[in-house]
Amino acid sequence: MSVLITGGAGLLGSALVHLLLGKGEPGVAVLDAVDSPERLEDVSDRVEYIQGDLADNEYLMDIVKKVRPQTIYHLGAMLGALCDEQPEPAMQVNAVATFYVLEAARQFKVPQVLFASSVATFGLDLQEKVLRDNSLQRPVSFYGVAKLFSEGVGRFFKRKYGLDFRSVRYPSIVGINVNLRVGGIVHYTSAMIEESLKGNPYMVNVDAKTRIPVLYAEDAARAIFELARAPVENIKTINYLVDGVRPSPSAGELAQMVTAKIPGARIDFQPDEQWKPILDMLAVPIDDSRARQEWGWKPQYDYEKIIDRFVQQSGGR
Repeated sequence: MSVLITGGAGLLGSALVHLLLGKGEPGVAVLDAVDSPERLEDVSDRVEYIQGDLADNEYLMDIVKKVRPQTIYHLGAMLGALCDEQPEPAMQVNAVATFYVLEAARQFKVPQVLFASSVATFGLDLQEKVLRDNSLQRPVSFYGVAKLFSEGVGRFFKRKYGLDFRSVRYPSIVGINVNLRVGGIVHYTSAMIEESLKGNPYMVNVDAKTRIPVLYAEDAARAIFELARAPVENIKTINYLVDGVRPSPSAGELAQMVTAKIPGARIDFQPDEQWKPILDMLAVPIDDSRARQEWGWKPQYDYEKIIDRFVQQSGGR
């Protein structure tokens, strides 16, 4: 197989699988913990699906030895709020497993590893009103702590062993069938559309003025795909911020767009004060100029196009 994708049955991973197959990728293997990958049902005959635990080092080594990929896309992780609730398993899946993936790549001579990082690696003590690739990284959440470790260990493997390690620091990824509890509070960006399409009222747990960067899942998949394909001599920054179409809309503006496009949508706001300080710290514009300059990043979906895509995928409900 030419590609192994950890977490390939999730929102980002399944979007990447479909993108790779659409580009004619001849061999795609997917490793994920779920036993029934619903997002991959339509391509199940075109991928090798492997159910397994990322945190099981021996099992992971056997998989990489068997698959012998040219590129590993390491996307598998526990998400958002669940990490703060369960830090011990989050440490194993989000940090230790990244070391296992990189060590497996080293031992079995996998040339390239792409990693899905996050803007959650930033947080405390930001001195600027714009988030840049070299901004101070002092994460607040355990999720961000583990992602920051993974960025660092990836840099180490690049320097020490010559592994072609690259990563994308994602903002909130918008996509259909997001698990709000597992994904965290920022996934209101997806849930307000999806629940409205189902005819359900939706309560947004952030202030209407909250303004966080959003990126559609298909754009997110394309970002890490294009980063993987960029010439190695262009890659100077290694860990890259990416942003969606600007300007980022506020939660209130998102709600207005949803209600304008989905008749009968009922969206209200009840901010969760526990999350407000974290959201306030991350509610700054993203400067993704290095990604644009070094490998040509450019998003395609603004939020109105995202809503239209949801409607299309939901059968026009």
